[in-house]
Amino acid sequence: MTETKAISATITGRVQGVGFRYTTRRVGQDLGLVGWVRNQPDGSVATVAQGSERAIGRFVAFLEQGPPAAVVTSVQIHDVATDPTLRGFRVA
Repeated sequence: MTETKAISATITGRVQGVGFRYTTRRVGQDLGLVGWVRNQPDGSVATVAQGSERAIGRFVAFLEQGPPAAVVTSVQIHDVATDPTLRGFRVA
């Protein structure tokens, strides 16, 4: 059985107004993750993702690049407790 891992991430740079949230949602769904993504008032994007360690690794690799119009300057990742109530991957 694959162990479930959960992370929270804050992404900074030119990450709002470039399709970051919607691309993140699609990538999360494609990887079979559950979680959410949202814009923050300070111009960053925050996300929580939960799933297999391999899928989380691929998700983080996406966050470090972002969609084509984004310019990612930093990604801060923190392990968090898994949340059994999460369903799907949504833009919050």
